[in-house]
Amino acid sequence: MNDKYQSPLSERYASKEMQYIFSPDMKFKTWRKLWIALAEVEHELGLNITKEQIEELKAHQDDINYDVAKAREKEVRHDVMSHVYAYGQQCPNAKGIIHLGATSCYVGDNTDVIVMTEAMKLVRKKLLNVMNELAKFAMKYKDLPTLAFTHFQPAQPTTVGKRATLWIQELQLDLEDLDYMIGQQKLLGSKGTTGTQASFLELFNGDHETIRKIDKMIAKKMGFEECYPVSGQTYSRKVDSRILNVLSGIAQSAHKFSNDIRLLQHLKEIEEPFEKHQIGSSAMAYKRNPMRSERIASLANYVMTDALNPAITASTQWFERTLDDSANKRISIPEAFLAIDGILDLYLNVVDGLVVYEKVITKHLMGELPFMATENIMMDAVKAGGDRQELHEKIRVHSMAAGRVVKEEGGENDLLERIAKDPSFNMTLEQLQKIMKPENFVGRAPQQTEEYIREVIQPILDENKEILGLTAEINV
Repeated sequence: MNDKYQSPLSERYASKEMQYIFSPDMKFKTWRKLWIALAEVEHELGLNITKEQIEELKAHQDDINYDVAKAREKEVRHDVMSHVYAYGQQCPNAKGIIHLGATSCYVGDNTDVIVMTEAMKLVRKKLLNVMNELAKFAMKYKDLPTLAFTHFQPAQPTTVGKRATLWIQELQLDLEDLDYMIGQQKLLGSKGTTGTQASFLELFNGDHETIRKIDKMIAKKMGFEECYPVSGQTYSRKVDSRILNVLSGIAQSAHKFSNDIRLLQHLKEIEEPFEKHQIGSSAMAYKRNPMRSERIASLANYVMTDALNPAITASTQWFERTLDDSANKRISIPEAFLAIDGILDLYLNVVDGLVVYEKVITKHLMGELPFMATENIMMDAVKAGGDRQELHEKIRVHSMAAGRVVKEEGGENDLLERIAKDPSFNMTLEQLQKIMKPENFVGRAPQQTEEYIREVIQPILDENKEILGLTAEINV
């Protein structure tokens, strides 16, 4: 195993569940289900296919003779026909009706849609679990004031919980896109070499009304509502592009979250989980690097750029079919899902173990709060008889001086002391300090957090409560 390339997505990042969805076993078992569905439909619509032949196919649906298929593919260089041959070896009575009227894309493309749909459902499950943990975090810290930033410069305070709602809302938008795409999935059906169903016209002696029933019957047997009404040999490759655009959106949201956590960890306000024996640096033993968040960002970069692959493929297809999609599709689509799976496991793991250092958060906020409270101070001084314009200029001068103490001398913010000593304000240090209550400066952040979680997010979580409660362990 150590003498050939192994994908890090399988070895390090993606779950076994997502890996199975894109496994050869899943693919080839689905092929056989599709061949059974086709035979059943053709039997039900009057072709000379017997129930005994169908039962024989069902008896060998899952015990795939891979060795026979692999040996045959070396000989004929065609994966679908190799598996038709292998299935026929196990089902001698039915081998003549396997794949009847179909082209390779019948199993290939329909399986791709089925696999991507299952993968999107797993992504949805993990996305909702991340939202659930973030909602708990937001409610726990909805009242904890923290310094907010614009341009990474101190701005008006918010709360730790309110900041978390910004992360949740981006995932909520992704969930809406994901649900839409899951609901939009249709099978290719069985339309033949150029999508005209000419082979079925021959099989059913030109009976158009009977042929019209085939696709919908296949879809129902495979758990779908319908097939695309028109196609070339394949379903439109724009479908792949649309799906990977949704995954790209999730990657964007996760990347933004990971950036915020990395910045907060630099500030020593919030840290991602750090295990007892985890090593942060080979050289600097004291370091606690945010490796999980960095990995989220790294994988997210991959997914966002990977979404270009099906976009380029969709735009360059020729007429009813070209095969320049195949090699790219085999790589770009599974790896996008495997990477997103790894990202969401990391996201869930980080949120589940976030460490909040409340005293550091308060210290940073209090260091900047005097500047932010100057308008309140000025208004109170005006109420006590001061001149608004004169006080405004004095606050400006005092603020600049206090800023120099912090930046040039490395001292503490002494703005309140400077104002207390200025008789123009007629306020004591004690009076000024009473104004310095952080909760007075967070606006409606606590209320916004509670309202958003209660009115928007909790109903979504309640509707999906049966799939909540996941935990995620990180391999390495």
